[in-house]
Amino acid sequence: MDILALNCGSSSVKYQLYDWAKKEVIAKGMVERVTIGDSYIIHEVPGRETYREEYECPDHKVAIHLIIKTLASKVHGVVTDMSQISAVGHRVVHGGEKFNRSVMINEAVLDAIKEVQHLAPLHNPPNISGIEAAQAVLPDVPHIAIFDTAFHQTLPEHAYMYPVPYEWYENYGVRRYGFHGTSHLYVSKRAAVLLGKDPKDCNLITMHIGNGVSHSAIRGGVSIDTSMGLTPLEGAVMGTRCGDIDPAIPMFIQQKEGISAKEIDSILNKKSGVLGITGQFTDRRDVIEGAEEGDQRCKLALDIEAYRLKKYIGSYFAALGRLDAVVFTAGVGEMGWLLREKALEGLEYLGIKLDKEKNKNTMTRKSENVITTADSPIKVFVIPTDEELVFTEDVVAILNKTYTDHMHFTYSFSSKEFQRS
Repeated sequence: MDILALNCGSSSVKYQLYDWAKKEVIAKGMVERVTIGDSYIIHEVPGRETYREEYECPDHKVAIHLIIKTLASKVHGVVTDMSQISAVGHRVVHGGEKFNRSVMINEAVLDAIKEVQHLAPLHNPPNISGIEAAQAVLPDVPHIAIFDTAFHQTLPEHAYMYPVPYEWYENYGVRRYGFHGTSHLYVSKRAAVLLGKDPKDCNLITMHIGNGVSHSAIRGGVSIDTSMGLTPLEGAVMGTRCGDIDPAIPMFIQQKEGISAKEIDSILNKKSGVLGITGQFTDRRDVIEGAEEGDQRCKLALDIEAYRLKKYIGSYFAALGRLDAVVFTAGVGEMGWLLREKALEGLEYLGIKLDKEKNKNTMTRKSENVITTADSPIKVFVIPTDEELVFTEDVVAILNKTYTDHMHFTYSFSSKEFQRS
């Protein structure tokens, strides 16, 4: 049974083909610059050289055709017949309140996803395009939606409601939803294993730090608070997104510069965050290098991001009341030792004793590590995330009719014997 996972962004399509029987990735890759010209595919197969091909993809349907063509290529492919693909799992960023777990896609489900696309206008439309394109290219296999928001549907009302007119919630669904759910789910299950506890006995703070950044407070294995809100714009400082700011700032700048709400939305999503502060960088490696070379704006960006990470740890600790571990994950969380050090600095009084040498030596996307001292009351883990594995296991369980909510479903990575491929 081979499972194809698709993650359609506004101008890209990431994919992974997974052999369920052998429990290994057969191939993975990405089509870049979809809809904007000069598009190309990067295709990776274990044990082979990376393959790249220039190929114009004016829409997602062409991009998915290109992926299928590449997977079946006599030279670069990994399947001899497309019937080897048993199902397709689709990342859907926003499911609103309609979905608290992954589901088989039918006409009613697709209509429901379309109904909430106004809540994620940058993400859901390309997700929908990808689903429709994949259904056209692979019409005879099941298609399954995996929602970023599903994991956070356990938030209590006092955590997800905003103090704005209640009618906004009733009429437009304005509330906190949260994102990166599959990542938070995966690393929270792995942290429970490393702690030697059942997930229902664990209180955790999980910190997904990549270009997009979100944090989650997890009590008894379920999300009780998370940093992203109605949209992925709220929360921590991100690569190009502002995160938490005074809500009056957009209106103030609109009046001062005479720009539209759409332009403000674009600035806050695409020209703010680390990029907005430094004026040139989103990659934290560039920011650190700039800071080391004396660039004051790079130093400021690093200090701001670390400071806000620290504040989230403190606030979620207060919300949880008891804390077993903090988990760093995603590209920057896994590789950014300096950001981790600055964020954890001074938290010894909370029971977090960082081992600076271990932390500095932990720059890997392949192994799980503890970066606190042996006597630290609270552990800090660096756990590489594996969202695609969550996708795959949800898909297989739905096909086998064994799937249920994540607290009653046993993932392979919840086992002590689990090993990353």
